Amino acid sequence: MDTGGMDRYMILQDAVIVEAMQKIDDNAKGILFVVDESEHLVGVITDGDIRRWLIRTGNLRGCVREIMNRNPKALPDKDKESALEFMDQYTITAVPIITNDNRVVEIIFQKGQELNNKSGRSAISEVPVVIMAGGKGTRLYPYTKILPKPLIPIGDIPIMERIMRAFMEYDVKDFYATVNYKKEMIKSYFSDEHIGCRLHYIDEDKPLGTAGSIRLMNKRFERPFILTNCDILIRADYSDIYRYHMESDNELTIVTALKNVVIPYGVIYSGENGRIDAMEEKPHLSYLVNTGMYILNEYLMDEIPENTVFHMTDLTDKLLREGRNVGMYPISEDSFLDMGEMEEMHRMEQKLNLNSD
Repeated sequence: MDTGGMDRYMILQDAVIVEAMQKIDDNAKGILFVVDESEHLVGVITDGDIRRWLIRTGNLRGCVREIMNRNPKALPDKDKESALEFMDQYTITAVPIITNDNRVVEIIFQKGQELNNKSGRSAISEVPVVIMAGGKGTRLYPYTKILPKPLIPIGDIPIMERIMRAFMEYDVKDFYATVNYKKEMIKSYFSDEHIGCRLHYIDEDKPLGTAGSIRLMNKRFERPFILTNCDILIRADYSDIYRYHMESDNELTIVTALKNVVIPYGVIYSGENGRIDAMEEKPHLSYLVNTGMYILNEYLMDEIPENTVFHMTDLTDKLLREGRNVGMYPISEDSFLDMGEMEEMHRMEQKLNLNSD
């Protein structure tokens, strides 16, 4: 059992959703127990609760009290020795220990609990995954002067291989890579690597954009497929993302991530005649951003123009103009690792606990 530092697993009921997402990122348990100012237990909130709220409302400024489950399972202090049996009984991974007046004094977790439960691994085993690996990666120069972006190592493993390994944890076997810049190096590397999957190539003779390249594919899929940039890692439950797409009636689902931005200045709010109404020191702004992972219904491939530079943003705009269903699957900031720029690449290595020497 892991009791840990309780502050990491508790949040005030008046906190905003963004704060809850950040705290769940930090504690890596996927759960927070909601308390009042006196640390009395009033509810519980999970990463799944937050995700459902964001899908339903899109409101990052919502309050924890609006989302929380108001009937959390808890144990009185005198019964804490039975915590493991209690968690097994109710199929939960954490239980707060409370005093007679409902104040939290300890939190006990199941040993070996993981943030992402991948029990549905095989649910996407037949789903094709397309990796967009044709770009020059100019933001990573001078690395990409020597290596194509998909082969830039994160630790000692190229980023594209890391992406494939992440999907292979869900028994995915079929990968398709759009290739152009230094494509022979990519093919040579993976011809020598035996990683237990099938990798097919879509050759671009000229750059056609993130969507235009997949129009070159001769094969037409029989089910919705996953499309991902070659410079990102998404640490989330892929089977749950795919399940959401299938159940939501979306034609296109974009995986989005929380992004927090701090304005490093005092911000002035002014009214008429140059009068200052208010000041805010270094405000935090929060957005949901496009991660570069998508789930597309298979027939959308035929709506991409042939032999034309066409990006996924172009396809998204087309569907939105036509009033068609485009949805999002939100994940936390720490679940989105991007190596598109130098600073972000080093952050990815740190998050994966890799040495970048």
